[in-house]
Amino acid sequence: MSATPWILPAALAASLIASAAAAQAPAPAKNWTPPAQRIYAQVLSDRTMAAHPELLSVTFHGVPPGQHDVYTMFAGSYPERIGNPDDPDDIDVSKKGITILDPRWRRTKDTVKKYVVLMPLRDAHAENVGLIVYAFRTEAQPGKGERDYALQAMDLRDALEKEIPSYDALFQPAK
Repeated sequence: MSATPWILPAALAASLIASAAAAQAPAPAKNWTPPAQRIYAQVLSDRTMAAHPELLSVTFHGVPPGQHDVYTMFAGSYPERIGNPDDPDDIDVSKKGITILDPRWRRTKDTVKKYVVLMPLRDAHAENVGLIVYAFRTEAQPGKGERDYALQAMDLRDALEKEIPSYDALFQPAK
């Protein structure tokens, strides 16, 4: 009996190779180390997550005080990711003040269906001071679309800005 070679479609083969590479890839090098004590931004992240079960995550991004061009996640619902360098789209939001609505519709590596909104973080003076990212659980809100997620994210962000006296205050020790 002769062995029959398996022929995989190119897309499937590429997907399997990419998955194997991702599983073996080392974690990205951190570009910032948070202080030993919990910071105010982490309190805001934890409070937001506790009050909004429809969220999968909320993360704060920007350049930590005293740094230059070190765009990083400095607080959020995934503490192990704090200090990871920002992706180019994160940096665009911080630098340009744009908002990105991302349905993640072709991201096969994501295990949970989600809708992500990246938008400028604002302080109590309505100044753009970084980036906030909200990831919504789409199964928790069936039938919602980009307009719904955009408005919900704006409402969350606008309520949060009243609690941010300044960008530097986000890095102060939590009380």
